[in-house]
Amino acid sequence: MLPIERQQLILTWLEQVETLRVSDISKRLEVSEMTVYRDLKPLIDQQKVLKTSNGVTLIPKINASFNHCSYCYKASNTRLSVQLIKKNQQVEQACCPHCGLLRFQDIGDDVSQIICHDFLKDTTISAKMANFLLNADINLNCCQPQVIAFESIKQIKQFQMGFGGEIYNFEEAIQAITAEMNGKGCDHKSKE
Repeated sequence: MLPIERQQLILTWLEQVETLRVSDISKRLEVSEMTVYRDLKPLIDQQKVLKTSNGVTLIPKINASFNHCSYCYKASNTRLSVQLIKKNQQVEQACCPHCGLLRFQDIGDDVSQIICHDFLKDTTISAKMANFLLNADINLNCCQPQVIAFESIKQIKQFQMGFGGEIYNFEEAIQAITAEMNGKGCDHKSKE
């Protein structure tokens, strides 16, 4: 096995268990500990792994700056932002419910919690329990189709009476956004 193949195996194992001892890696690869140290050196130099007292641990990947959306890379607006908390404790930021729901669709198996903000009260709510209004006639200068999150079904219906749009629950909103986008990329242009 080539060193690059062993390095890839080490990274794969670390993604599964986060920390490994050099002796364990040596046994798994059936090579000497000195070979393991030689394989680890480039990974440490590339800052993919961190050396511990008797082994290595994976350095968490940061997909984007915390101030930028992990889906469309637009700067995040705290009032509309969505946080995806992954099972490995990494947090991804999305600029709006539109991007947060699409990102959840991509990595949902890795997400332990998805949090958004109630549009009217600006309180933190679970996105899975939220109600979503798509295509309201209000310009928030964010991704299209525009999505707004509400905790209260009563308040979202009142808001809909004034600004229109369609109301969906979590799963329905993901399907509606996907259907409306029809394979197109994220659009930042505001509705005119």
